Formats: sequence, structure tokens, C-alpha cells
Amino acid sequence: MLLWFVYASITQKCKIVYYWIFRVLFTVKMSLWARAQQLPPESLQKVRTIYGDHFPIEVRHCLAPWIESRIWTGEPEEQQRFFVDELVQEIQAHADLMLSPDMFVTKMKLLDAAKNFHITYSHTPHELFQYMRRALAMEMEVIQTAMGTPFVAQPQTERKYSELITGLQTVRQKVSMVSEEIRGLQANIESFSLEYHECLKHKGHMNYLQQSMTNDRRDLAACLRVQIEETERKLNAKVAQITQSQLELVDHMKENIANLRQLQSQVLDEELIKWKREQQLSGNGVPMQSNLNTIQEWCELLADLIWTTRQQVNNVARINTKTVVELRQPHLAEMLDEMSKTVTGLLSTLVTSTFVIEKQPPQVMKTNTRFTATVRLLVGGQLNVHMTPPRVSVVIISEQQAQLLLKSETQAGKGKQPVECGDILNNTGTMEYQPTSRQLSVSFRNMQLRKIKRAEKKGTESVMDEKLTLLFQSQFNVGGGELVFQVWTLSLPVVVIVHGNQEPHGWATVTWDNAFSPPGRVPFAVPDKVTWGQLAETLRIKFGSATGGDLSEDNLRFLAEKIFRTSLPMNTMDLNAMAVSWTQFCKDALPERNFTFWEWFYMVVKVTRDYLRTLWCDHLIMGFIQKKQAEEMLSKCPPGTFLLRFSDSELGGITIAWVGDGNEVFSLQPFTSRDLMLRSLADRVLDLTQLQFLYPNIAKDDVFSKYYTKPENEMLKNGYVKPVLVTTLPSYMSSSPAYAHSPDSHRNTPSVQSSYFSAATPAQNDSFMDSDLFEQIRAFEPEGLDFDIYNNMSMK
Repeated sequence: MLLWFVYASITQKCKIVYYWIFRVLFTVKMSLWARAQQLPPESLQKVRTIYGDHFPIEVRHCLAPWIESRIWTGEPEEQQRFFVDELVQEIQAHADLMLSPDMFVTKMKLLDAAKNFHITYSHTPHELFQYMRRALAMEMEVIQTAMGTPFVAQPQTERKYSELITGLQTVRQKVSMVSEEIRGLQANIESFSLEYHECLKHKGHMNYLQQSMTNDRRDLAACLRVQIEETERKLNAKVAQITQSQLELVDHMKENIANLRQLQSQVLDEELIKWKREQQLSGNGVPMQSNLNTIQEWCELLADLIWTTRQQVNNVARINTKTVVELRQPHLAEMLDEMSKTVTGLLSTLVTSTFVIEKQPPQVMKTNTRFTATVRLLVGGQLNVHMTPPRVSVVIISEQQAQLLLKSETQAGKGKQPVECGDILNNTGTMEYQPTSRQLSVSFRNMQLRKIKRAEKKGTESVMDEKLTLLFQSQFNVGGGELVFQVWTLSLPVVVIVHGNQEPHGWATVTWDNAFSPPGRVPFAVPDKVTWGQLAETLRIKFGSATGGDLSEDNLRFLAEKIFRTSLPMNTMDLNAMAVSWTQFCKDALPERNFTFWEWFYMVVKVTRDYLRTLWCDHLIMGFIQKKQAEEMLSKCPPGTFLLRFSDSELGGITIAWVGDGNEVFSLQPFTSRDLMLRSLADRVLDLTQLQFLYPNIAKDDVFSKYYTKPENEMLKNGYVKPVLVTTLPSYMSSSPAYAHSPDSHRNTPSVQSSYFSAATPAQNDSFMDSDLFEQIRAFEPEGLDFDIYNNMSMK
């Protein structure tokens, strides 16, 4: 009754709130329990305290999809009376699937919980139902508090998972039934063999008696004849029975194989492919929803059932070949041979498909730079592959070699090996098995691409357009060497660069491929054109994952204007339907600029991620706004009003536009990463007394003060006083603004160059990295020599 009291104590207002909360949860993207497991330790502990001894946390974990799908359906009270019975059945079904010794303790806890639920709540099932609803609501509150974002769930997906588990459980029961049928068939055949040989013995005795007939022998022979005839009738009946049993057994095994094929297709062709697609999209910043450990559990169940079914088929075939001639059926042997090939093919598909890259290598890979990757065999533990630890090798191949590899009917290793196009150090490793996690995997922690052989370029192609891939290969022994599988898998496309300045274009190639590669494509085909709606979503995700902040519809419209360079339809639907090409995205330079749309966007993301993240997330940076529009907005404001926007002319630059004393709008020379590394943007806003109000009329200290650097009053340990850099405007800004000349002839308002001074040091001059001499040297930069190293040293 305690649970009912907790629920009854909720006010009517709270009940209405929770009703609408659960209505919202129907639009799910990720299960509540999956989100809960990603919480930091202190928040996860709060979730654990929701459940006590009366409801073990193991039940919540193992039955998460089923529980959430049932609780969120909002069942009426008359239907809730079946909740406890159905929960108990689900627990028992789930426990029956736990065959591993590692799961024994969990299995016992589940069975104990099922027994206690039945005893405690069988007469008051609505109490347990309402308790679970309250518990899920409390979980959601903890998640929203910790994550700062609302939770949205997807019962449809969870129901699909529940159906998959139910399907596996059904097949498991049928496979067990087939095992019983085989034992029954074996017993019947053995019984038949005994009676058959006894009958042969009687026939031999009768033949002996007939050789010299006497009255006594004639009577004995007559008795034997009657006994033999009776035995033959029984044997004939048993032959028919055994034949019928064999046919029914074959039909049952065929049905199991068909069901296993369907379930395997659901796991491999839907869930595993979905996970791989999510893994690719995660390269653009999309959060992953699928869990590889869950997929491994399904694959392990499939492996166990397929292997057991294969043994059953082989056992029946063996029984058929060793039985007496009268019971042998040639057509049955052919059917069993075909079934053996089919089920072995299922096992081969399962093994080769579950050899996956758990951690992808970097998709923009720099030569002579260490990188890592991890590959995993999802069914390795179940099939005891680790008993003969397999070795995995890695090579890098071209797009053309990847196409030839997939077109080939034979797997790599049996046929011609692909031609490598580079040398990778530390490219072999042995897979290791972790008993606690039941994972068979190998991590390559110190690979390094020493050199790369480029393919011939066509037209305007560059080395950053060339897509390569890492080929992982191995050989697995299953069943103590009974079966040997040659396996391989390809990484996501990678772009190899030799200099840091090639990185933006490399990421353009990777981002476009990750976002728009069609399913089942020929490596690595992608469309040349996509809709603006598709690209806008990709840019939004890319920006959000890097900076922690989102792009508004106005921001996206600004980006559309920049990439299309023409007037756009006002209707969002029409705008999203417009086609944008790969050339517009990262090949064509923006008007009157020497850089592309992607290069501009990439540098904006980079500077925001590294130096402006908190300001952007706090909505202090307007950012994506045309200079002319900013002037029109500020021209209506009092002097001292300012806004922050990303520069159109300076890559990765952010500028301050403000209203001067004469109501003229000025723009400060953009600050880049190099400037912001020396002094933060918030401190520069503090330095400039001309800036008073953030647009439209917010006092700057009210919003920027928490980002100001606190002054250091103490001396350094070496006894010196640390100098402070301060941003100032030139002295002529105090007089007529006509003296402020714009360094950019395309700008229609003055741009003012700021400087920073220290009480201890003179103003800094341009460094060698900014000089014309450096650019001339860089133009003749040989492969392998990276001036980024010098750049980093000079910054220090």
C-alpha cells in the first residue's frame, strides 16, 4: 500500500502535468533508460535511489523497452489489471534467454523479482503500474535537470525491439522442441533396430528348422512364423511412424531456419546497418542512438541458435546414414545436405557481417601522425573464436580498389589482394577477449600513415577530393577449426592530407559524404546536388555539435543567401527545396573573395568552438548577419550600441559594429583566433569604453561581466608583475570619423583597426608568420614539412 500512498499524494495538478509529459514522450528519439545510463555518476545515483528492494534495478535495466512502451501508452485502469501478469511473463521470458554463466546472478534476481511481483501485486496491479509511471517521471526529471534539454522518446522503436526479443525467444523454444524430437527419433530408431535384429534372428532360426522338418519342429516353425509376421507388422508400422517423424522433423528445422533467416536479416540488415549509418552521421555531430552492446546480445543469441540448428541438421543426417537400410531415405539425405549448406551460410553471413569497426580511424588523416582504430567481432565470445586468437591486419586502399573488392564474388584473402596505396606502421594486432564484457576486439593505438600514393586527378579535382579507406582483414576458426571464415571490413572514407592548411577542404569532402551517402552505394558515390533543406540540417548539426549552440532559422537563411548569392523565396518550404551543388558548397569562391562558402563556415565554427562558445550559447553574438543589415539596425539606436557579427571578409573573424557619437556606424577590424588567444572577446568589449549597450539596449556589463577576466593583484612567483593587454581605438577616433578609412574597398562603412598596449611592453609588430617572406616559403613547402608546427611554437 505504500506505493499507492506515494501516488495518491500527488496533487491533481501534478497528475495533469504528468499526463501531458507522457503525451509528449510519444515522439521519442531515444529510450529513457538509454539516456539515464549516459548521466554523470551523481545524477545516475539519483536514478538508482528511485528503485529499491521492492523493484530491483535489474528489472528496470533488462526490461527497459517493454516497460517504457507499456507505461507510455496511457492504458485505462481496466487494462492495467493485466500489467503484473504480463510483466511476470516478460521477466521469465527474458531470464530464459540468459544462458551464459556470467548472467546467472542477474537471472536469479529477475526470477525472484517475478515471484515477488506476483505475490505482492497480483490483486492490486494498478498500484505497480502507477508506481512505474511515477518512477519514469522522476527519471525524466533527473535527466532534464542534468542534461538541460527535454527528453523525447520513441515507443514504436522500443516495441520493435520487444518484438525482436519475442521472436528470438519463440525460435529458441522451437529449437529446443526439435532437440526433443531428435532424441525421440533416436530412441525410436534404436528400438526399431533391436526389434529388427530380433526378427532377423527368428527368421534364421525358422530357416534352420525347415531344413529337417519333424512334427515338433513343424509346430515350433509355425509358432515362429506367427511371431515373425506379428513383428514385421509392428516393424512396418514403426517404419511409417519413423518416416513421418523424420519428415515432420525436417519441416520443423526448415521453419526454424526460415525464422532465423528473417530475424538475422532484421538484426543485420536493419539494426546493424542503422548503427553503421548512425556511426557515419556521428562524424558530422549527430548523437548516436543505437547501442552496439544490445546488437551484440541479439547477434550472440542468433549465433547460439544457428549453431545449435546446424548441429541438429548434421545429427539427423548422421542418424539417417547409420540406421538400417530399410529406414534410409535418399531424398531425406539430399534435403538435409541442402539445409546444412543453408544454415552454414547463415552462420557465415553472421560472422562476416558482425566483424565491425567499433571506433573509426580519423576521416581526415594527416601523414606521419599517430591515429587509432578498434575492430570487434560481435559473436566472437559466443562462438569461442578467441580460443584461437585471430590476428587482424590493416591496409589503406583507394576508392577504385574498394569498388573492385565489393564487386568480387570471393572474399579478400581467397582472391587477389587489393593494391595498397600507402604504408601504415603498426598495422597488425591480435584480438583479445574480455570475459566481463564478452567482447572480442583489438585496438590499434599507434598506427601511422607514412606515405601515400595518389591517384591521377581529373579536371578540377584536388587531393582533398580523393577518398580512401582502411581495409581490416582477419581469419576466424569456428567449432575447433571445423569452419574457417575469411573476413574483412572497410572503414568510412578518409581523406589524407599532408599539411594543416588542407584540413578545411578535407572536412568538406568528409562532411558531404557522411551526410548524403545513399544506402548500399558503390564506394564512395555521393550525389553532386542536394536540397538546401538537407544541407542546412547538416550545417546546423555540425555547428551545434562543435559549439554547443544551435542555429536559428534566420541564421540558416543567412547561410543560404551566402551560398546561393541570389534573391531567395520567402517561403521556407520553397527555399528548402532549392538544389545546391558540391561546387557551390566548397569549390566556387564567394563573390569578391578568395575563399569558398565552406572555408568561411568552417572557420566560423572553429573560432566559435575554441573562443566564443559561451558567448554564443548565451546569445550575446548575433553572428550571422549581413554588414548592411547590421548598419540599418544600429542606425536607429543611440550612440554606444553595438553588436557582434562574423566577418564576411576575414576567415574565422568576428567584428564589433557600433554606433559612434555622430550616429555613424563603425566596424572594428575583425578579431581572429590569434587575437582571441591573447585576450578574450569579452575582455576586449570591456576595454572599449565606446561600447555601452548590446543591441538592442542591454547594458554590456549586465551580460558580459561574468565573462570578464578577474584582475590578478598578486605578483608572480618569480617576483615580476604580469602585464595586461588592453584593446584601444586610435586617437583620431575621438575627432571626426572621416579619418577612419576602411582597409577593404568593398566595405561601405569605415572599419577601425584596434590595437592593444601594455604598460610594460610596446605594441606588438607583425610576426614572421604574417610576413610575405613566410608565404613565399610556404609556396615551395615540400611534402612532410609542416609549418603549423612553427605556427604553434610562435604562438607560445
